[in-house]
Amino acid sequence: MRKKVMSLLFTFILLFSTFISGATGIYASESGLNPGDAHDVEMLQQPLDDLDPFIENAISDQVMPGAVVLVARDGQIVKHDAYGYAARYTDGNFTEMENPIEMQENTIFDTASISKLFTATAIMTLWDEGLFELDDPVALYIPEFASNGKEEVTIKQLLTHTSGFRASTTVPVHEIEGDREDRLDFVLNETLEVPPGTRYLYSDVDFITLGVLIERLSGQRQDEYVAENITEPLQMSDTMYSPPASLKNRIAATEYQANVNRGLVWGSVHDEKAWALDGVAGHAGVFSSAEDLAVFGQMMLNEGSYQGEQILSEEAFDLITTNWNGAFPGQDQGLGWELNQSWYMDDLAEQNTIGHTGYTGTSIVISPNKKSITILLTNRVHPTRNTVSTNPTRRMVSEKTASAIDAWSAESMASLVNRLVDRGEITDVSTTRSLLTHLRTVSHFESLDQAHKVRKHLEGLQLLVDFHNENNSISDNAYETLTTDIDYLTGKWQ
Repeated sequence: MRKKVMSLLFTFILLFSTFISGATGIYASESGLNPGDAHDVEMLQQPLDDLDPFIENAISDQVMPGAVVLVARDGQIVKHDAYGYAARYTDGNFTEMENPIEMQENTIFDTASISKLFTATAIMTLWDEGLFELDDPVALYIPEFASNGKEEVTIKQLLTHTSGFRASTTVPVHEIEGDREDRLDFVLNETLEVPPGTRYLYSDVDFITLGVLIERLSGQRQDEYVAENITEPLQMSDTMYSPPASLKNRIAATEYQANVNRGLVWGSVHDEKAWALDGVAGHAGVFSSAEDLAVFGQMMLNEGSYQGEQILSEEAFDLITTNWNGAFPGQDQGLGWELNQSWYMDDLAEQNTIGHTGYTGTSIVISPNKKSITILLTNRVHPTRNTVSTNPTRRMVSEKTASAIDAWSAESMASLVNRLVDRGEITDVSTTRSLLTHLRTVSHFESLDQAHKVRKHLEGLQLLVDFHNENNSISDNAYETLTTDIDYLTGKWQ
């Protein structure tokens, strides 16, 4: 089986590396996460600090009651801060609690659709065991799934949201009579909106079905399988489905759901479909903390391993991070993970940047090129889902992470210019050449530690950026990004 072979091979390589190089020779794939300093990983502190007033203002504007932000690079956690309240209101009318609970760095959140990443990872550990192929029909392993013309839907199509299912079920799952098995049977009997493979349609039904596939292939309920094969090996002790009541005061409250007579949802899953499935489903249900999610993210940066635990084979990791949706421009999608989505990844977005968001106000962005992890966890549905969008906050957290890296030096800003060219935000060759030439001059004086000349040439660079903006040879976003980062880099040399 694939996973056993890969595990034995990995063990041999690790032992051989240790024998040759000693304790300091452990491969990069073994790296874990530790508290660190931005400067030590070539990041500016100022952009990270500038996130604080932005998030505090968002809380004041009732975008969300509270948030936790974690940023890590090269194995170092350089920002991990909590803001606002984990639980503040007693009902949907924003009635204040007598004793609201402040947000903590280790607050546990209902991650909503970030749960899909755990489902996809679990599926691929089963692929590593050789139990299926991605292009196999789902019905080969779940025979009743073949009903209503779904015989040809493949496992890969479920993982890439190209199966043809609509976003949700035709009837709310919580309205289906019976127990968890009866409701899963109802989901498996759902019809398609469009023929498989013809459109990208983001769908919870895809991942509820994948959750059933995990259970059929492994013989374990999904929560048990994920714990045994992902969270326990990674020592993610704050990550689970259906958290115990003893953890309630560490969990961020979500919505007051009068429509289903749940009252204030606090400590159980917010999503009604997952709730109706006993809190264990493929599309939602995972609770986690920022630090635990960072471990999960570092495992992905390490291409499937973390501190000696091989969760995914190299081949499985490559499949997960491949864009399978080239036929649907703008909907770049790996297996479970989204790719290159600037609407929340902002300046971290590149072809190999992976991430996901969650309805409760959560997001994770992993940039292999920048070796960075950016996590925003909020309880924006507390006490109601009818709040201002968290997308500007998601983008700002990604933007400031990118600025902290890009504005470190003229050399890193040159990499930014090249990314802007790749994204089509700078299209003129002479414009690109002029910017890169000026940045080489700045870099020269940085190497000589001549602060005055660095600042002088950065002023010239800003004038050049202004000129190109006036002549419409760079996009408005490129102008704003370059101007911001020039200002940050100038500040470094004050």
